[in-house]
Amino acid sequence: MPGPLRNVVAVRKKLKSHSVINRVYVVTVGIIGVLVVLLGLVLVPFPGPGWLIVIIGLIILASEFAWAEGLLDFVRDRVRRWTEWITRQSWPIRLGLGLLTAAFVGAVLYATMVVIGVPDWVPRRLVPPLPGLQETSAWR
Repeated sequence: MPGPLRNVVAVRKKLKSHSVINRVYVVTVGIIGVLVVLLGLVLVPFPGPGWLIVIIGLIILASEFAWAEGLLDFVRDRVRRWTEWITRQSWPIRLGLGLLTAAFVGAVLYATMVVIGVPDWVPRRLVPPLPGLQETSAWR
């Protein structure tokens, strides 16, 4: 086992020997893991690393909870199977799925901008003439 990992294991073993400290540690890991998963789920419909953040949260939770480790294994299996399925498809199907994904992301961004307004840092000449986007920004 590499040096840094050996140190982490030793510290964790020491923490487990104190019941109160161990309980506080486990609760803290649980809270942080759940918050990271929730943040990732909120970010999933937006462009960016939403699912990656969810998986990082599951990794945090799996470090202390067996149920999270099982869920992480399930997610890994589904991602592997999805990747294998996609790679077996013809290019028109992959292109179609990519276009559907891009349309979904665009719809989420449009709905978000209609609801919260266009940020002030976006130049007005870049805002498309779509209903709800040309009005004054709600960010002021």
